[in-house]
Amino acid sequence: MNTLIQLVESIEVANVASLVNKPEYGGINVFVGTVRNHTKGKKVEKLFFECYAPMALLEMEKIAERAKEEFDIKEVAIHHVVGEKQPGEVVVVIAVAAFHRKAAFAACEFVIDTLKETVPIWKKEYFEDGSVWVAAHP
Repeated sequence: MNTLIQLVESIEVANVASLVNKPEYGGINVFVGTVRNHTKGKKVEKLFFECYAPMALLEMEKIAERAKEEFDIKEVAIHHVVGEKQPGEVVVVIAVAAFHRKAAFAACEFVIDTLKETVPIWKKEYFEDGSVWVAAHP
């Protein structure tokens, strides 16, 4: 199993960051996405994430490889949750390592934006008055 690219039930931010932390890299950028407690003016009680795992993992790996090619970075770790999460809980962590910080920042933004556009992950948002399935990554 690729430890850098994973679908998991829970995420430890420090563990994901440690996967790309090596002495030769001068810039490590970490993006942490959490469950908001509101959407479109409604209180969010919880989210449920579901995906087609084989395709999601393959797409995440493609994103990591593309980021390495386009941004002069050396390491990328992407962990995304599946299952139920409460407001404030971590749902995605992206860690990027490069020789210099500028490349790490740019690549990290590229990875999360592309993940939201291409990876088959869906979420169900639960509100006080019901629930709705939405694309987690529109």
